[in-house]
Amino acid sequence: MAYLLDTHTLLWFVAGDKQLPESSKEIIKNVNESCFLSATSLWEITIKHQLKKLELGISLEELFEFVERNQIEIIPINSLHLLQLSKLPFYHHDPFDRMIIAQAISENLKLISRDHIFKNYPVSLVWE
Repeated sequence: MAYLLDTHTLLWFVAGDKQLPESSKEIIKNVNESCFLSATSLWEITIKHQLKKLELGISLEELFEFVERNQIEIIPINSLHLLQLSKLPFYHHDPFDRMIIAQAISENLKLISRDHIFKNYPVSLVWE
């Protein structure tokens, strides 16, 4: 299996937040599972951190190093993702989340997210 982490999933994993289900933590920790993160998530985190809307508890550099250390691969945005994004209905209006959905669909990845609006899209959700 291959998984795409939603932004909050990564942040809760880094912080050890109890809102992240144990089964999701185990997937992310398992070196035999391929876990990915959208460049969009890092962009969103950077913007919200800069605007003081997000407190990380660590520096951005430490967060990026954490992602690398945990073998979470970053997915850049490409034209296939943008074409998929252009076809998505507007159930979700957050541009960051819409790109994450488009990438999960395009790359055929299971999406680890608590966001219930994602269920409206043809994406496989994991949240146990």
